[in-house]
Amino acid sequence: MDDARRLWTLFEPLHAVTYFAPEARDAADAAGLRGFWMGYVAQRAAPLGAVGPDAVWACFHGFHRDRITRALPDAWGFADPAACLAARLDGVDRALRRLLADVPGGPEGPHVAEAATLAGAAADAADTAGRVLAAANQALPRPAEAHLALWQATTTLREHRGDGHAAVLVAHGIGPVSAHRLKTAAGESDGLQTSRRLGDEVWASAGEGLLARGWLDTHGGLTDAGRDAREAVERDTDRAAAGPWRALGGTGTDRLAELLAPLVDAVAGAIPFPNPIGLPRP
Repeated sequence: MDDARRLWTLFEPLHAVTYFAPEARDAADAAGLRGFWMGYVAQRAAPLGAVGPDAVWACFHGFHRDRITRALPDAWGFADPAACLAARLDGVDRALRRLLADVPGGPEGPHVAEAATLAGAAADAADTAGRVLAAANQALPRPAEAHLALWQATTTLREHRGDGHAAVLVAHGIGPVSAHRLKTAAGESDGLQTSRRLGDEVWASAGEGLLARGWLDTHGGLTDAGRDAREAVERDTDRAAAGPWRALGGTGTDRLAELLAPLVDAVAGAIPFPNPIGLPRP
């Protein structure tokens, strides 16, 4: 496993507490956002400002357009982007204080602080040209608290990887729903049609397109050509995400991986497995 993929499996779970921890949902509700879906879309999009649904749909590249319009622009009438960012950080703060309470030194101890420094250096080195979500998160002020500085760095790194992944999918001519069909066929994630609220017609249409390309068989499974295509996408995604780790260097990257491993174990209970992200169980 190369560094880009190895580190993704370690920084993504820390970022993902903002989606799954109850403290995060409570903070979004307290800010006035209506339900999980509006909270997810508004808080993830908030670094961009009060943008409309079309821009967010394009940036996220993982949802049917109708799903984004269910949340935006209505969300900005309940909580503006600044309030959404504050709620996002408040929810993460409370979640990580609970989840990391038993790691050596706790959430603001020396191990977390060192991880925050290394992850922050990698995030600062991320080339954000053409990567809108990564650039918006990279530009946010770095929190003073170690666990929040670490979370903000992991958020920039995951959006950097995600932006690159979206670019790779576009280059391969793979739309959002088709990408989910490939992911499901590969057994990487269950329930994507349900979690993304994709109707049967939309889901079937994407499958028909992949069948025509020879990537899915008539039972919805990956063909050899489909497997090769998906592996090419993942390989190109890893290549596009490699910059921060080259900048950090082998020693720094290995040390960060060492520091993150027990933190991932500590937060794993907050993340469902399997999950829509495709994270493997630690």
